[in-house]
Amino acid sequence: MFFTLPTLLTWARIVAIPLIVGVFYLEEFSPAHRNLFATVLFVLVALTDWLDGYLARKLNQTSSFGAFLDPVADKFLVCAALLVLLELGRVNALVALVIVGREIAISALREWMAQIGASRSVAVHMVGKLKTTAQMVAIPFLLFDGPLFGLIDTRLWGTWLLYIAVVLTIWSMVYYLQKALPEIRAKVR
Repeated sequence: MFFTLPTLLTWARIVAIPLIVGVFYLEEFSPAHRNLFATVLFVLVALTDWLDGYLARKLNQTSSFGAFLDPVADKFLVCAALLVLLELGRVNALVALVIVGREIAISALREWMAQIGASRSVAVHMVGKLKTTAQMVAIPFLLFDGPLFGLIDTRLWGTWLLYIAVVLTIWSMVYYLQKALPEIRAKVR
């Protein structure tokens, strides 16, 4: 199951991350063009997250490896984009720290819960999906960093959506920790 179509799409998402970051080092393009290229790349890559899941279910090619790799690809994509946005001064360092820190903490929690045979207690929940959606909409707005269709201030909307994502990030972390705590207490005794 390492090389099914859904898994290849997930690998493509990981491979595309340096391209999104690298766009900002192409000095032969104007900042507006770099922003546009990075935004388009990010949106296309983010859409593969939906597509690989859809294809895995449709083609009956779900696998434990795919279930592992998919969230890893998402976390790499979000963290890389946040680091670029931080370097460009479009994201507050505390916002980036909360989001990246939560991803590390929940990944470690899930690994630990799997080791003690309680991974179901920290299975993906709707609040986690909402958090990811808010991030995946906010980040392209912040990458674009300009007026969209002459109507939408993408920096303003992206910033507000990222603040919403931070609230959902904290909420989801608390939720997962609350779900895991009874299992942790039971195993510690």
